[in-house]
Amino acid sequence: MNDPAAAATGGEDASVQLFLASTLYGAATLAAAIDAGAFGDGPARRILLVTTNTPIPETSTPLDKAPGFAPLARRFDEILDWNATIHPQHPTAWAPQPDDTPIWERLLRDRWGLGDAPVHLAVESIQGNPARALVDVFADSTVDVYADGLMSYGPTRVKIPGGVGGRVTRLLHLDLVPGLTPLLLAEHGVVAEHVPADAFNAVLAEIGADSPVDLPAPTGPAMILGQYLAAIGILSAAEEEALHHRMLAGVLAAGHRSIVFKPHPSAPAGTAETLAKAAADKGAELTVVDTPVLAETLFARLRPSLVVGCFSTALFTATTFHGLPVARVGTELLLQKLTPYQNSNRIPVTIVDAMLPDLEAKDFAAGPLDVSPARVAETQALVTAVGYCMQSQNRPDLRGAAAAFLGAMPNGRIPRYFRRRRLTVLGLPGGVQGRAVIPRNRLTRGAMRTAKALVRKGKALKGAESGDGLGDRD
Repeated sequence: MNDPAAAATGGEDASVQLFLASTLYGAATLAAAIDAGAFGDGPARRILLVTTNTPIPETSTPLDKAPGFAPLARRFDEILDWNATIHPQHPTAWAPQPDDTPIWERLLRDRWGLGDAPVHLAVESIQGNPARALVDVFADSTVDVYADGLMSYGPTRVKIPGGVGGRVTRLLHLDLVPGLTPLLLAEHGVVAEHVPADAFNAVLAEIGADSPVDLPAPTGPAMILGQYLAAIGILSAAEEEALHHRMLAGVLAAGHRSIVFKPHPSAPAGTAETLAKAAADKGAELTVVDTPVLAETLFARLRPSLVVGCFSTALFTATTFHGLPVARVGTELLLQKLTPYQNSNRIPVTIVDAMLPDLEAKDFAAGPLDVSPARVAETQALVTAVGYCMQSQNRPDLRGAAAAFLGAMPNGRIPRYFRRRRLTVLGLPGGVQGRAVIPRNRLTRGAMRTAKALVRKGKALKGAESGDGLGDRD
């Protein structure tokens, strides 16, 4: 196995560094980490493996063809396409059978010209494919996991075998909430390491320069960050559109008349059109940025007077890295809509809800993010408790902290972040005390049906015996 220290410093045992990326934001995070020296001075080869994980990759723009990618490519000796490598399989669905991984390693080493060189991997979520497939194929590699958003603060969503988790040397992440510690992969003792904000901002500036956007709006408009929740089943299309209109109404109520709307790249065009008309009806001007660029590349250029969204990572990029005022809309709705409770979006929504001001509140006032030790400690305790309730089996070590937090939390606040049924099942404060709740899953339902059938059979036998006795007495 490779030496982790050598892998991080580009030593003799780190002749190939293989990076996997599916989004421009993720590739920018990697580029910033490279610029900051997180991967040393460079091995013999540094390869970027791009993957398109959308439901229908053939209809999506590949990462290496996206506006702004060109300056990122300069950090790598070669760009490879994972989709083309495994075609016609889908990257998120395909993984080699365990017995076939040595064959795949030989195939990829031959196809990519790796020879017998040791490989160090830097992948996105090791919790699923394609990252997990790549980690399994190169079974002797050390691994860095990099996180490109607020999800890094949440727990690992699946159980990672010790043989895989033990190969992970670092979790590289942006310090979006200064002082907050990620839960991701912490059960394997993985150390979290920050990607410097100045390096990330410099990379974003390169991306922005390479993908110019026509912005007639003057410097200092309010900016609305569009969501894309209907397509992934969190909200209906009507609910998502209503959420965007709530954002617009809040911005107008706060006195802004120059507004920029940055829709999600995959969002339907109709949403932007109805928002523009609604703004015009109120005497405001709404400019739609329909070029597929990162919202983060616009912050330095526009210096928005207010950035509004639901639970976008860009909200924290704006306030933490650029000092811009931000506000949230709709997080309470999302906290109730997310299913199952383990949904990975729950931690991002929780953090945004807990730390950012509500645009629709009567006493709303835009201001800097409060990252005082007391506020961060309170948020960390909340995230830990929610993380335990999401993944109690994977993180039993968090139970004590979760129980202490819930025990001190006002009862009226508990339903906002926690489901009473889940608290009851876990035997935590806020649940129904003294009442056993059977978890709803296929195995327990089957066991309950069997138990009920046995009870009915027992009653029938007892009744039959009782009847015979009565007959004798007659």
